[in-house]
Parts: sequence; structure tokens; C-alpha cells
Amino acid sequence: MPLRRHRPLLLLVIEQLTSSVGRQVTALALPLLAIAHLNAGPLGASTLMAMTYLPAVVLSPLIGVAVDRTRLRRLLVTTTWAQVPVIGSLTLAAASDGLTWPHLLAVAAVSGTLNSTQSVALQSCLPRVVPSEQLLPANTSLAGARTIGLIGGPALGGILIGIIDPAPALLVECVAYVIGGGLFLALPMVLNRSVNDADANPKSRIDALREGLTVIRRETLLRRQALAAAGLNLGGGAGSGLFILYADQQLRLPTWQLGTVYAAYAVGMGTGVLVATAATRALGMARAIQVCALGAGAALFLIPAASLGLAFPVLVLYELLSGLMATVWSIAMVTGRQLITPPHLLGRVNSFLQAVLTATLPVGAFAGGWLASRVGIVPVLIGAAAVALAGASSLWFPRDLLADVERAADTP
Repeated sequence: MPLRRHRPLLLLVIEQLTSSVGRQVTALALPLLAIAHLNAGPLGASTLMAMTYLPAVVLSPLIGVAVDRTRLRRLLVTTTWAQVPVIGSLTLAAASDGLTWPHLLAVAAVSGTLNSTQSVALQSCLPRVVPSEQLLPANTSLAGARTIGLIGGPALGGILIGIIDPAPALLVECVAYVIGGGLFLALPMVLNRSVNDADANPKSRIDALREGLTVIRRETLLRRQALAAAGLNLGGGAGSGLFILYADQQLRLPTWQLGTVYAAYAVGMGTGVLVATAATRALGMARAIQVCALGAGAALFLIPAASLGLAFPVLVLYELLSGLMATVWSIAMVTGRQLITPPHLLGRVNSFLQAVLTATLPVGAFAGGWLASRVGIVPVLIGAAAVALAGASSLWFPRDLLADVERAADTP
């Protein structure tokens, strides 16, 4: 069946488009909310970003087991609709002048954990509704849907926040989550059927976790993905945690320029979606992964370069290059992972790798905020870019460690 007529995939595509708009508005609104209402500095802004990822990393083993053993459709609906009261509570608190740091950090932690659970479940459900030979274009379609939402989301967020307070702008994401939960509810019932032997041969959580780790130890692709992306995310976490504060206080970008900068990342992603399949086939999956990881790491140097002048166009260029490289990298790596991992272990493998990949984000954010409060933002941004580039370079040595990627790409 052509993917354009594949009903479950179309539902997932529409959900990703809708949710990406809401998430990008929130990504812009949360730090500005902390700055406007709580007078956040470098450490506060970085702590807020870190709390979005840290609890999900700690809980990732349980998330993976739950995804493999729980009814996937029910899990997707529940985690999506639960976001509405969580995010909406910030709007109510800000409206009554009752917003506090504990409340803001708690919302970041809970919302981040729900997002992480949904992400693992979504990656695990796709191979159950799409044939293996269509996984690469299906992943590309989902990335394309997110890109379309990303183009409008930051611009919409910049306009809303420029007109009203950041707190009411969060209601956009609440609406997106209501729609998204309804779309997940329309997915086929097959997602509520187990693909593992947990009922016939029940295992303890420890044994279940060991099964997932065994696959990661066995597959070179999964190990190298974790190593390279950990370095990229360590540097990227430091840069991202300081980005809005740097653009707002040092570069003095108006909100419409800041929204446009975020939208440029979506344009880069869109370009990546258009060229991902052709680039992967022309270069080979392994070479495409290597080149795009290296490009994403090198692009981070453009952030501190913006302080030398022409800040707005330099940051737009950074977002374009980063979006392009990261998209091709992500599509190729996720597809390879789905092809080589047994279906009944996919939740645990996805969760383990997501934990490894994102654990370095809060570490980078905390370290970046702490260092920036002592030596300044620009030196920290330069160091963060160097760390990211070193992580990406690990994919190139030794070369034969990417053989599993080519084996996965040879799958029809």
C-alpha cells in the first residue's frame, strides 16, 4: 500500500504535525516565562532545561519495560492527554501571580517524562503498523510532519509572546495535546496486543532490562550511536541551555527575530527531509551518518561566532545547518535501530538509548550554566562546540565499527 494511503501512518503524521507546533511554542515560552516572572539568570535557565530531561533519564529503564509490556495505543493516549493539566497549571499560576521555581521545575520534569515515554512508544509502534521495507520513508514522513509544525511553531510563539505574556501562549500546546490524544485513539487495536512473551513466560524487571542490554552490547550500530550522540548532546545541551538567554540579553534579539531563528531550524529540517533518502542512498547509510554528525558538531561554532557581529543572520545559518544535518542523522539512525532490533525488545532498546543520548543534555546544561556564571557565556559556547565536534568525530575511528549500519541498510 502506498504510504499516502496508509491510514495509521497518516494519523501519526497529523499528530506529529500538531504536537510539534505546540511544543515549539512551549520551548520558547518556558525560558521567557522564567526570565519575565522569576528573573532567571544563566544557572536558572540551564536548570530549567536540565529538568526537562533528567527525570526521564532516571526512569528510562522502567519506561522501556512499560512500553514493551503495555498496550501501546492506551499508553500513547494517556501520556498525551496527561500533558494538558500539567502544562495548563503554569498558565493558571502565572495569572494569579503564584508562579514559583518549584512549580516551574516540577512541570518541566513531569512534562519531559511524559514526552520521553511517548517518544519511545511512538518509535516502537511504527514497525508494528508499517512494513520493514517502508520504514525509512515512513520515518522520513514523520520527520517531515514535525518539520512543517516546526516552521510555524516558533514564529507563532514569537508573535504570541510579543503580544501577550508567555504564560497564556502555553495554552497552544494544551490544545495540541487534546487533538493528539484523539488521533492516537483512532490508531488500530493491533497496537494494544502484546508482541512479547511476558504473559506466557513472565520475567522480573531486572531480567527484562538485561534482555535489552544484551541487544545493545551485541549490535555495533547501537553502541556507536550512543557514544557519538552522547558527545554531541553534551556540547549541544550546554549550548541550548544558554541559547535563549544569550540571544535575549547579550545579542539583544527582538522576539520576532528569536522566533525566526527557531523557525530556521525547521527549514533546515525540511531540507533534510527532502534529501535524506537520496543522500543516504548516494553516500551509503554509514557515510551519511558520519558526515551529518560531523556537520552538526561543527555548526555549533556559529553560536559564539554570532557575538562578533551580524548576530541574526549567523544564528539563522546555524539553525539551517543544524536542522539539515540532525534530520538526516536521526532518520538514518532510527531506521537502522528499528530494522535490527527484535520487535518485543524495541521499547527497552529505544528507552536505553534515549536515556544515554539525553543523559548528557542535563549534564551539559548544568555544567554550561555553572561555568557561564563564572567565565561568561561565549567561552562556554566555544567549549561546548568543541565537545560536540569531538563526539561526532568518534564515528570515524575505527571505520569498520559501522558495518552494522550497512547491514541494516541492505534490508529490503
